[in-house]
Amino acid sequence: MRDTKESRLLLVLLIAIAFALITVDIRGGQNSPVDGARQAAATVFGPIENGVSSVVEPVGNAVSAIRNSDKRHDRLAKLEKENATLKAKLGSDDRNRSRLGQLDRMLKVAGEGQYGIKGAQVIAIGAAQGFSWTITIDVGANDGIRRDMTVLNGDGLVGRVTTVGPDASTVLLANDPDFTVGTRMEGSDELGFASGQGDRPLRVELLNGKAEVKKGDRLVTFGSQADKPFVPGVPVGVVSRIDPSGGGLTRTLYVTPFVGFSKLDIVGVVVEGPKKDPRDEVLPVKPKPTPTPTVTVTVTPSAAATADDQQEQ
Repeated sequence: MRDTKESRLLLVLLIAIAFALITVDIRGGQNSPVDGARQAAATVFGPIENGVSSVVEPVGNAVSAIRNSDKRHDRLAKLEKENATLKAKLGSDDRNRSRLGQLDRMLKVAGEGQYGIKGAQVIAIGAAQGFSWTITIDVGANDGIRRDMTVLNGDGLVGRVTTVGPDASTVLLANDPDFTVGTRMEGSDELGFASGQGDRPLRVELLNGKAEVKKGDRLVTFGSQADKPFVPGVPVGVVSRIDPSGGGLTRTLYVTPFVGFSKLDIVGVVVEGPKKDPRDEVLPVKPKPTPTPTVTVTVTPSAAATADDQQEQ
């Protein structure tokens, strides 16, 4: 349509008519005179609107899904973070349970031996001051630790304190080649000296070359004067091999230590020795031997063999 004076007048007239109809429709409410026209328009254009709606609705849903995907992603990320936190907490709880178990066993050993101990945590391992098998613990002079104190855990003898700082100490482990401790055999009271051999069993020289020893016998610390460096009765290990050569002044044994030196965590330093030697009371209860089942085999003669016996008779 060309932009003329007549066209402008027509546009203004149509706008005025539209406003007039809107005013009449609003004032008329349900009895509006244009209601019939509106229903007719709905009848004509309704199907078209539904069709357009059916086409546009998936697009709208897709847009809504995209819009909500950020919220879902945030929620998923939050859940993953919560799961990671929970797993970390569970891992921490497992570690705490393990430490509580170690502490419980150590306190049991201390109670049975009547040792006064100071609990400590291993904070470092490795060479220190020329020693090849050492650990560093987080207690020192400020905690009442002194040189030449016995160190144990819930399994038995760990070593002895060699160097003390204000808040940390170095412990020489019992499997170090420079380590030696006096031992006493369970039951027979045979005395000897155990020496470390690194990752191999301890080597024990019994003072009695004719001592009766068998595999599975157990040893404890004999103790030192004034309980330094060793208190008596701490479990050392189990005899795993006996040197076959005999007749000498001493007898050589190889002992598997109770303590696993490669997995130390919670230990205790004996700051006060027992009032009396606990002897073998600290040793763990021996496991009962598993009975060997007896199998009885009954031979049932076959039918052919029975027939042959009858024919011979």
